[in-house]
Amino acid sequence: MPKKKASSAKDSTANLGFEAKLWLAADKLRNNMDAAEYKHVVLGLIFLKYISDSFEEHHAKLQAGQGDYAGANPEDPDEYKAENVFWVPSDSRWSYLQAHAKQPTIGKIVDDAMVAIERDNPRLKGVLPKDYARPALDKHRLGELIDLIGTISMIAVSPSPPSGERVGVRGQSLRSVDILGRVYEYFLTQFASAEGKNGGQFYTPSCVVRLLVEMLAPYKGRIYDPACGSGGMFVQSEKFVESHGGKLGDISIYGQESNATTRRLAIMNLAIRGIEADFGPEHADTFRRDLHPDLRADYVIANPPFNDSDWFRKDDDVRWQFGVPPKGNANFAWVQHFIHHLAPQGMAGFVLANGSMSSNQSGEGDIRRALIEADLVDCMVALPGQLFYSTQIPVCLWFLVKSKSGKKAGAKGQERDRKRETLFIDARKMGTLIDRVHRELTDADIEKIVSTYHAWRGEKGAVVYEDIAGFCKSATTDDITAHGHVLTPGRYVGAEEVENDGEPFEEKMPRLVAELQAQFAESAKLEAQIRANLKGLGYGL
Repeated sequence: MPKKKASSAKDSTANLGFEAKLWLAADKLRNNMDAAEYKHVVLGLIFLKYISDSFEEHHAKLQAGQGDYAGANPEDPDEYKAENVFWVPSDSRWSYLQAHAKQPTIGKIVDDAMVAIERDNPRLKGVLPKDYARPALDKHRLGELIDLIGTISMIAVSPSPPSGERVGVRGQSLRSVDILGRVYEYFLTQFASAEGKNGGQFYTPSCVVRLLVEMLAPYKGRIYDPACGSGGMFVQSEKFVESHGGKLGDISIYGQESNATTRRLAIMNLAIRGIEADFGPEHADTFRRDLHPDLRADYVIANPPFNDSDWFRKDDDVRWQFGVPPKGNANFAWVQHFIHHLAPQGMAGFVLANGSMSSNQSGEGDIRRALIEADLVDCMVALPGQLFYSTQIPVCLWFLVKSKSGKKAGAKGQERDRKRETLFIDARKMGTLIDRVHRELTDADIEKIVSTYHAWRGEKGAVVYEDIAGFCKSATTDDITAHGHVLTPGRYVGAEEVENDGEPFEEKMPRLVAELQAQFAESAKLEAQIRANLKGLGYGL
């Protein structure tokens, strides 16, 4: 488990309360089960708890029969579908499962519940896990897990909850979606950590997702992620819209995922928050079968597989507008796929391995040069290491815009066009270690990077942009050409300015030389002592 750190980050995964306690309890019940397998056992039950809680909440309103619900039948499935609430049959409700949690047949009872829910809710067809009855799953521990997840609600159901809300612990007003959504997200994080390298297949660290989303600022429009994993980009985008005064539905979501089980995680992750999305009819490889061929998105946001050497390439693909990507690395195939799906004024923000900024192998340098000359590269961010569970290699963020035309930046009277300019941000020294191998960006880190980008773009209300040595630099296309079309921020931002300590050089040097002489003398003394000790042992040098 991550160690707690001194940080102001409200949403840091290292700074949670009851979610962490629930995780510790659930993890104890895992016994010897592999994390990748246990993940689906736990997350499936959390999802079942969510839809059951949502059902019971609406059921209470219908039973009360007040206002618009006067005369409504609480057992009519249409009453729930009309409110975008999943219908839950009586034998699938959490109260029924918990009442039978100690039965040896609890595995089959849960499987039957999942089947019935899928049957009555076509949106969930093929999504829910249905292998709880398998012999390898300890039924006693499964019953204990059901009892444990039954404590997540922490809410009191009133006959007519105001505005769909309930009174939570210590008088807080919380919806079940808030609590269960937080638990689901926290458990996703912990499973990614437990799975290590394989965890990266379905999970992008929340601090990286937040940074991407807040830099893109997707207030309204179509959002697309063709390698969507468990859907974290979409969840954070909806959070962003709501936190800035928008509402659920201001954005339309389109995703694609090649891994069938990960795709199911994504559908559940969004459904648990009431978010609708178009994931296409099934799981599919984006390069073999693009499920949204005609989509032109306002925002593309993604964390595709790093340096993928096992990918399908069709040489005459319409997407290779800037050059055919090499068979041995899909990085620039993803980049060109993103560009292909952007609307005329669209923006893309995505994660790639650092090699994408400088590699000249197999034509990658030519593709990068073509992107730069087309004035598509808006911003490059070098991130610190140890952010990802799946890899320790350094990564970076790319931000592309389809058109920079007419974009002015700077204070009034000092505006300048950002055409043929790129912002470079070196954030490699940012972040805080949460344990020996994992680092997180704090709220302050994210705010600094985001505000710098929006200031450079001249966003309304942003401060005036200035280059900061060692951190950020606005470079022209000519500058980038002079550097051989390399996009590594360290090439441009320069060295951080060191404060003058006020000690005159003619006084500092003699002092430093004297300190060095003393250290040499101490070193010689230690060497003589070591040699004498070795000689006494019969190993003279």
